[in-house]
Amino acid sequence: MNKVVLIGRLTRDPDVRYTQSGTAVTTFTLAVDRRGARNAEQNGQPTADFIPIVTWQKTAELCGNYLSKGRQVALEGRIQTRSYDAKDGTKRYVTEVVANEVEFIGPRQQGATSGGMGDGNQGGMGGMPSAGQNDAFGPPLPDEDIPF
Repeated sequence: MNKVVLIGRLTRDPDVRYTQSGTAVTTFTLAVDRRGARNAEQNGQPTADFIPIVTWQKTAELCGNYLSKGRQVALEGRIQTRSYDAKDGTKRYVTEVVANEVEFIGPRQQGATSGGMGDGNQGGMGGMPSAGQNDAFGPPLPDEDIPF
């Protein structure tokens, strides 16, 4: 089984690109704190791993539209390894997480816009959209329709 679940913060704004066939692909790096690990040189600050993340299709478009540097997210995906030949002729190896679902869990950054999706009540955690492969956004459910 190849399954990864991570919670962390974006180290930079997502980079959105499109393949020749028009499929959206977004890449960003997620800083994930190591549980219980502290670095004495950093005044006891948590030690983090910096993990490259890739999203595709609708998830990629949502991440590109709503995420920015410093934003906290939870994601589920799989680890992927690949290799390619660099311009200098050397073989390079890449290990990354291909995210299937991305949940926007941190508060929206100051000055961020709702992305043109109405009044900002887009569902997901904290009023933010969830960027899953098959998610559809609709109006929020009234409290009496929530089953818990």
